[in-house]
Amino acid sequence: ERLNMKEHIKRVDRILKYKGSILDIYTDVIETPDGHRAEWDYIDHRGAAAVVPVLDDGRLLMVRQYRDALDRETIEIPAGGLNGWDEPTINAAARELEEETGYRSDNLTKLVSVVTAVAFCNEVVDVYLATGLVKTSQHLDEDEFIDVESYTEDEITDMIYSGKIQDSKTIAAIMAYINKTKHTMQ
Repeated sequence: ERLNMKEHIKRVDRILKYKGSILDIYTDVIETPDGHRAEWDYIDHRGAAAVVPVLDDGRLLMVRQYRDALDRETIEIPAGGLNGWDEPTINAAARELEEETGYRSDNLTKLVSVVTAVAFCNEVVDVYLATGLVKTSQHLDEDEFIDVESYTEDEITDMIYSGKIQDSKTIAAIMAYINKTKHTMQ
């Protein structure tokens, strides 16, 4: 009989170590079934939204930007954090799409939800599919420098399998999108 881990592992304390602009870092004190105590890192994140923007010709818009944590540029789907804990993710998705790519869509549909780092962070990214894109203008935050590029599904898939794209939300979103379009075409 499989044990219900929730009944046998319990958090007995959560100690705030750092309060940041988009996340808070804690040390959680955990008690295991045998009475042992352990300290686990926990990052509390208010959540985010991301978008798979599909042009009328089927190409997908991607954003190229510098990521400090990796100290290099990445190619990702447009995404951003919620403006507060209770902002609907579809609103954030629409905002980030226009801010980062300079395209607007009135046709956003939920594609998938991704938990980016289940071992230590509660961040959930709701990913939307955006079609019927209308060109507006890019308006980035003052610390954002983003190039917008477009690729075919095959080009993006090749970049995923070659390791050029490693971002988890992007990989999950693109694979979910490709799988969904294959299923709706059959």
